[in-house]
Amino acid sequence: MKSLHAFGGSWAAFIVLLLLVSGSATAGSGAPITPASFTAQTTAFLEKFVNKEGKVNYAAIQRNPEQLDGLLDSIAAFEVAEVNMADQYAFYLNAYNILVISEIVRNYPLTSVQDMPGFFNRSRMQVGGEELTLDQIETDKLRKIYDDPRLHFALVCGTNSCPRLSRTAYVGKQLFVQLNNQTKFALLDPKYVKVDDASKMVKLPEIFKWYEADFSKSGDGKTGVMYVNQFRKENRLPTWYAVEYYPYNWSLNDQK
Repeated sequence: MKSLHAFGGSWAAFIVLLLLVSGSATAGSGAPITPASFTAQTTAFLEKFVNKEGKVNYAAIQRNPEQLDGLLDSIAAFEVAEVNMADQYAFYLNAYNILVISEIVRNYPLTSVQDMPGFFNRSRMQVGGEELTLDQIETDKLRKIYDDPRLHFALVCGTNSCPRLSRTAYVGKQLFVQLNNQTKFALLDPKYVKVDDASKMVKLPEIFKWYEADFSKSGDGKTGVMYVNQFRKENRLPTWYAVEYYPYNWSLNDQK
């Protein structure tokens, strides 16, 4: 009986220890996702799979999807209502860019997002407790709320005509500076905003045509050229040049 009692005591101690370990693991895995933890998770992913030119290594992500899967879980479970407006803004920018990558990886290999019917307006994804399309994230969660044209240079839809994808996640408290820097980088790029002095022509990406109202909401009659000039202290675009919108390049922003 003594040995049986000793065994029983050891067994009870083992059960208690097991429950403590199990409870601790559950608490850790069920911990709320904070803006800081989500942005750190996003930056780690981007730094690993996106190069300095903003090209994505889709093949490598497909071979090693663990980080992406973890990000998708975080995006689905993020409690949007519990954070401030700046953190919500940053969350939806990051979520959009990661979900674009996720959908491309899910259908990879492909040469263009146009190879995926419904990519923008029909494919529904788990985002902050809701089911949303990419278009709904862009329009309902960002454009309608923040009235900020700079977001068009932060959202990257997986094409070579999009601005360069940042390798750093957007962060609420740094968002004003990050968006300004991202916008300046795009609008100072001679491959993105093109000037033909011989023909006195400014060539802008079609984003300025598609979202013309976003770039002139102030009511002061600003054109795309005048919007660009807000971010160019030097080499300002001549406002008397004609404006043309060059065709969008839908090919994939793939490192391959």
